[in-house]
Amino acid sequence: MTVQTELGGGRGGLSVTQQALDAQTALLPYALAIFTISLPVYVWAGSHAPNAVWMSATFAIFAGAWGAFYAVVNWLKRPEARADLVRRGRVQILSGLLWAAAVAQMAAFADGAGPAREPLMMTALAASVVIVFFAAPWLPSLLIIGSAAVAGPLFFLFNDPDSAELANLAWGAVALAMALALILNRILRGQFSLAVEREALIADRAGMVEAANKLAQSKSDLVATLSHEIRNGLTGVAHVLAAAVGHNGRSAPSREQLAAALDAANDLISVLNTTLDSETAEAGRLSVDTRPFDPVALIRDLVLLNRPNAAAKALELTLHVAPELALAEPGAAIADVHRARQILANLLGNALKFTLRGRVEARIELSASGRLAIEIADTGPGLAADELERAFEPFNRIERTSAGTSGAGLGLSLSRQLARLMGGELSGHSAVGVGSCFRLELPYDLTAQPDRDGVAAEPAVPATVERNALRVLIAEDDALNAAMLRAVIEQLGHQVVHAIDGRRAVDLSKVCEFDLLMIDGRMPNMDGPATIAAIRALDGPMCGAPIIAVIGGDAAEAKECTQAGADAVLRKPVSVAAVARAVADAIAVERDPPRIRVVA
Repeated sequence: MTVQTELGGGRGGLSVTQQALDAQTALLPYALAIFTISLPVYVWAGSHAPNAVWMSATFAIFAGAWGAFYAVVNWLKRPEARADLVRRGRVQILSGLLWAAAVAQMAAFADGAGPAREPLMMTALAASVVIVFFAAPWLPSLLIIGSAAVAGPLFFLFNDPDSAELANLAWGAVALAMALALILNRILRGQFSLAVEREALIADRAGMVEAANKLAQSKSDLVATLSHEIRNGLTGVAHVLAAAVGHNGRSAPSREQLAAALDAANDLISVLNTTLDSETAEAGRLSVDTRPFDPVALIRDLVLLNRPNAAAKALELTLHVAPELALAEPGAAIADVHRARQILANLLGNALKFTLRGRVEARIELSASGRLAIEIADTGPGLAADELERAFEPFNRIERTSAGTSGAGLGLSLSRQLARLMGGELSGHSAVGVGSCFRLELPYDLTAQPDRDGVAAEPAVPATVERNALRVLIAEDDALNAAMLRAVIEQLGHQVVHAIDGRRAVDLSKVCEFDLLMIDGRMPNMDGPATIAAIRALDGPMCGAPIIAVIGGDAAEAKECTQAGADAVLRKPVSVAAVARAVADAIAVERDPPRIRVVA
């Protein structure tokens, strides 16, 4: 039981045990030498015994034990013996017990040796103490072999009343030897533990160095990718702007040039947003808000939004819904609807981007395990097995298929991270020249009631809400950001009041009533969280007004704003669709006291 416990310990226990066995193995040749040197002395002393036949048998037993022990020492030098700790420990204990049995036989022979009894008995006792010493490095060996080795001589000494005094001395000597061996074992175990900790520290340091190298490489890839994408995007926009102001004697830009510049700007914003999400996910600060939603409505909206892009490339875009999901029965996917939309929009966008002819098909069904499965299949160029594996790595683009297209190589990597955060999985299979199919699996609850309002399609164009126009207070210290946000809000049909910092926003909230407040997360004098908290602490209806925190993309900043009382979070750079969704999310939150909406 002791052996199994010692050998079957944890990772650190195994390492200590291995060092103890190594130390004991290193001592075994010396034990072999000591018994070899002691043999002539023992033979000389035994020659004075009256029983010559027994002496010959004792010598034969001693020689047999020596030969078996020599074989064990040679076996322990083999790599396969050193690898199997359990077998190795058992062999070392059995070989030690073999010597203990030989010493017991020597003590039995000495007991009947007449005048040579006491010298031979002391020789057997000395042999048992030697065994105790060589068993000391490993505690199970010391307790088992050491106890067995001293048992024979002590038994025969105490068995004879005439040797009572000698037996007491022998018992004291054995007790002292065992105590010293236990102290030695304790010291060695401490040294072994320190060695284990040292190895662990070395491994941790190597891991930290590797992680630091990977982080440095990731940052280098990030800078290289962003530099390339930003340069390409801004160059296209700069050319169109140069034409717009009449540089180089050219005429005003055409509609196609403006469309190309807008596409380049949108691609650049997409790359930046994806990069920020990916970096946030790598740092472990990306969070998801899982709740029931209707996955069929979500995929239908995305397919509808992507049909114009498919038609422009003469591609067929279809949707297949499994019969069990087509019926309007209770049941919902359990995930973050906005992150699920982000993943599926990326998969559909990739399929349409890389497919030159043929079709793209979206399929939604329940898997055999009861999870929701959404597949996006295309007839694009396809990927080899190694290319597919690399496609899921961050900042890795497949040159064979992605030449001439924009992107940072983060879409699939980020999508897989988001899927796993929601308890799902994103996988894919592909064949060169045939096409690719990516499969998103999410948890699904047959008894849940979906929140069908949460999957409405993002508006492709701004919706003017004249009968529900809101008075919006914007707190933004950056004039350019404020102008952009004002333009978007007014494009949505609302009225805007601008405050240059948080203090001014709080002062305006004390004397005016607003239907919505949009507070920048980082401002001088009073930052976003402090401003939000101050407004929530006001007396009157403004304490319950909906508040949107406009942040730069930091997850910690978003958490601070929401804890201070923000109803929704909007990340820069803003877009019309993102602002419209944030406004809808914010005004949907019910607060006490109820808000007062001013209709212009």
